[in-house]
Amino acid sequence: MSYERETSAGYLTNWAARLFARSLERRIGTGSGPMPVFFALQDGSTMTQKELVQVAAVEQPTMANTLNRMERDGLIVRTPDPDDRRSARIALTPLGLERAEAAFRAAVEVNDIATSALRPEERPAFHDMLRRVVSALERDGEPD
Repeated sequence: MSYERETSAGYLTNWAARLFARSLERRIGTGSGPMPVFFALQDGSTMTQKELVQVAAVEQPTMANTLNRMERDGLIVRTPDPDDRRSARIALTPLGLERAEAAFRAAVEVNDIATSALRPEERPAFHDMLRRVVSALERDGEPD
């Protein structure tokens, strides 16, 4: 069996994702770990850690570590959940909202760089194909 990385969707997607992350990290000066939290809470809403795990599609320990670092850096605040005393609601602080905005500007820049390799008329098809690939892979984890 031959495996050619130049024709492997998985290899190329992973490679592109690592390059996206590296480019983004260069611009924001930190890891891209907080990005799912920034996306989830950018509108000023609050979520529990469990909700963030689901939205970000990461493992609970990964989210716990991300939130601990973000709290240490003053990017999030935890407040008691009025509906569940064992849980906390998580929100971005003003500094977190600032950093989220800067991260989103950097992400737009990196996306523009990446898609500059495509003709403008190719970009909508590329995004559509990526959404379909993501959807197929999400369905793969679902029970039959």
